[in-house]
Amino acid sequence: MMARTLFTLLFPAGLCLLIASPAAAGLVLSNVVFTPEAPLVPGGHEAVAATYAVIPGGSETFARGHSLQMQTNLEGAKWTIQVTLDGRDAARQTASGSAAFVNGEVLAYSTDHDVGLVVTVAGTVPANATAPISMLAVRELDNNGNTVPGSTLDISQPVAGSVSAPPASTVQPPPAPSVETTAATPRSPGFGPVMVFAGIATGALTCRAGARKRHTGEQSLLVVRHVRNRRPSCHKP
Repeated sequence: MMARTLFTLLFPAGLCLLIASPAAAGLVLSNVVFTPEAPLVPGGHEAVAATYAVIPGGSETFARGHSLQMQTNLEGAKWTIQVTLDGRDAARQTASGSAAFVNGEVLAYSTDHDVGLVVTVAGTVPANATAPISMLAVRELDNNGNTVPGSTLDISQPVAGSVSAPPASTVQPPPAPSVETTAATPRSPGFGPVMVFAGIATGALTCRAGARKRHTGEQSLLVVRHVRNRRPSCHKP
């Protein structure tokens, strides 16, 4: 009897607690566009536009006491967040910095509506980025600011490394045949053919001049002797 009474008292309270506990909604990434296309260039400008569908997890499309936290590793980020309701634009908000938040109130509708979210973030890729960086991370936070398990969606992109052009292939010409060159041996000053010939010619001329000179001398001596022989003698009377 006491057990039945206790069950009667606790069952309504447990039912109310079950109904009152907000169920976490789910986000499904349906489209993403990068401008420009990956890979990311360090120091370059990059933008990403992501479209999400909100999947109800309870009596409403999103728990009113919950919120969405969005973060990016882009520097100087600018945010544009557009809520869509049944294919039409609904609430819209902007933000700047590395994080942005969306209140659950703007996402909470009855489950007979289709709620979506288009998030656009643009910024600069860190100049020292080497590993893939998180372009856009979305997570659901509960009433206490804690991350709802399994609610995180992260969009990351690789960073372009330093691509160096391959070295140009050069065709080496075949080696030229080696030619042995022998240095000319310097000649000591001597009698070459020209000098020998010049010496012979000079000697011949000298000999001829000497012979001519001797011949002339001999003729002069003969004349003198002849004159002496023909000189008349003087006799005293």
